[in-house]
Amino acid sequence: MNHLLFFGNLGAGEIIIIALIVLLLFGGKKIPELMKGLGKGVRSFKEGVNNIEKDIENTPTDDKK
Repeated sequence: MNHLLFFGNLGAGEIIIIALIVLLLFGGKKIPELMKGLGKGVRSFKEGVNNIEKDIENTPTDDKK
């Protein structure tokens, strides 16, 4: 599981290199569309998590035992 934590060790140079690779792969016109789709996905995920939390909080419990 610790191998997934390497993202915290990225410096500015590594981030710039990754951004350049993404720019080369997708082109400048596709990046805003990709970010828009990513934002919608994250928003949908957060709404789903919030809905589940509300359902859990509103579930009646049986404390009469």
